[in-house]
Amino acid sequence: MARTPDPARKPALLEQTLDYLLDKPLSELSFRTLAKALGVSTYVLVYHFGSRAELVRDIVEAISARTTVIQARLTPESSLDDYIEGLVLSWEWAVQPRNRQLQRLEFEAGMLEAVHPDGLSTTRALYERWMSIGRRALEELGLAPEDADAETRLIVNTFHGIQYDLVLNGDAESATASLHRAAEQHRERVAALLSERA
Repeated sequence: MARTPDPARKPALLEQTLDYLLDKPLSELSFRTLAKALGVSTYVLVYHFGSRAELVRDIVEAISARTTVIQARLTPESSLDDYIEGLVLSWEWAVQPRNRQLQRLEFEAGMLEAVHPDGLSTTRALYERWMSIGRRALEELGLAPEDADAETRLIVNTFHGIQYDLVLNGDAESATASLHRAAEQHRERVAALLSERA
């Protein structure tokens, strides 16, 4: 009689895999090394993930899914101040050591997607999700769609650039100072655009 699969097993393996990768490159991941590190057989990994490509896709999706914790903070409840506070709070979350390492993996996955655009699209989809959230938030504040799009692209790309700096250089204090300055400049531009439309 065949064993009934344990639905909790795959998520648990995925979480253990993320822990394993916190100080390792995604590009060097193999079923053999991962199985040894997790104390399971390669068969177990193949059974749950299928192929290395599917495992990488699941890893990237798990990394991207962590951002749902902060997405609600980027939707303004009533004011520009709420919106800017959401950006700053999301940075405070992103700068935490574990999230910083997961961001490194997300950047690496993004580069893999750039080389193999037909194989993976998770980080591109995450970028589009951030763009959609930002545009919607700024339009709800009263920006014209074209201004909301331009400002969202600017702040999302700035945020990613500062995260890249943090991952590369590890200087959380300087990166945080840059983020605060960028958020304040963003606030000033948005306030000016709202004033023009008033």
